[in-house]
Amino acid sequence: MCMLEHYFKQLNHDLKKQGIATPQLIVDAAALKQNIQHVQLRLSHAPHLKARLVVKSLASLELLKLLSEQLNTQRFMVFHQPHIVSILENFAEANILLGKPMPAQAVHQFFDQHAEWSNANIQWLIDTKQRLQQYLEIAQLYALSLHVNIEIDVGLHRGGVQSAAQMVEILKLIQQYPQYLKLSGLMGYDAHVTKIPAIIKKPELAYQESQHVYAVYKKLIQEQFNSLWSEQLCFNGGGSPTFSFHTDNSVCNDLSFGSMLLKPSDFDSDFLKALQPALWIAAPVLKVLPFTQLPSMSLLDKLPHKHKALFIYGGYWLADYVYPNQAHIHALYGRSTNQELVNVPKDCDIQVDDFVFLRPKQSEAILSQFSTLIRYKQNTFEAWDTFRE
Repeated sequence: MCMLEHYFKQLNHDLKKQGIATPQLIVDAAALKQNIQHVQLRLSHAPHLKARLVVKSLASLELLKLLSEQLNTQRFMVFHQPHIVSILENFAEANILLGKPMPAQAVHQFFDQHAEWSNANIQWLIDTKQRLQQYLEIAQLYALSLHVNIEIDVGLHRGGVQSAAQMVEILKLIQQYPQYLKLSGLMGYDAHVTKIPAIIKKPELAYQESQHVYAVYKKLIQEQFNSLWSEQLCFNGGGSPTFSFHTDNSVCNDLSFGSMLLKPSDFDSDFLKALQPALWIAAPVLKVLPFTQLPSMSLLDKLPHKHKALFIYGGYWLADYVYPNQAHIHALYGRSTNQELVNVPKDCDIQVDDFVFLRPKQSEAILSQFSTLIRYKQNTFEAWDTFRE
């Protein structure tokens, strides 16, 4: 904690020196660099895998440009229709894979509004024959050749193809309309692997099982639909939680990750312990009171108090207070997005206009709440725009 304490004291000093006085979302350049180097090293030992950056978890153009350059990839996984255009406009060789099946109407609107991108390198994710049928109608309407990637259930049970019969139905439809539909690959998200309690199933076994399911679907395409098969098909897997499993051994050739590069606390796991937290929220202190006074409970004011009460600028983020040490919300006073009450130890040396610091639990939930992401590098700050939507 001592190193972190020194770090936050310095960051508090630098923010005040810069004249910053509103809540900020901060990415630490040194921690990010370490995380990038770790990923580079792991990928250098996994030549079977191509890296794909998850846009929702890294939703800032400058951040994505830095990562794209450092990790030598223009492959992106996109989960939100407006992000598709942002990526296509800024990355000349963008290769986009949708991370969830878009409602047919959203795909319709995309081609209606962006005819210039009708030949862009986009793999549309489909989970059912019904959705594929809807996409086929869009392809026919706009005279397009749509690249479709099939979502498979490798154990997460969040939808996607769950049987050989479902897969065969989908592949037959693709085969029937070669002018409009092109198979681009499979996508199997396996975040459940590290989340199942080990007493029920060890992560290593859960990973092996998910990989087996994946391999069976690959084999089905190769053996029963050889005209659709190609070594160049995109077999996407992963997600940050299973990054280390895939870089050791994988039936996939395309690996998605994002959050782990910033390492919010939801990604604290034994499998990602080489990575550093790189994302913080800084919130200014507006008021410092000697103790917490609860409305209509003045009798409690006479009791001894171990904590003083801060009211901060903002609050109620999906994040945990990490500095000052032992900072926490008050169980009875309640939460506020406007001026949150934060308790700190009575002897804590904190003044009005100082900052408290929080560690986000997720990056995607927090990035969209800030118009800029502030890169903190060698005591200086640089503002990067976020995708607000």
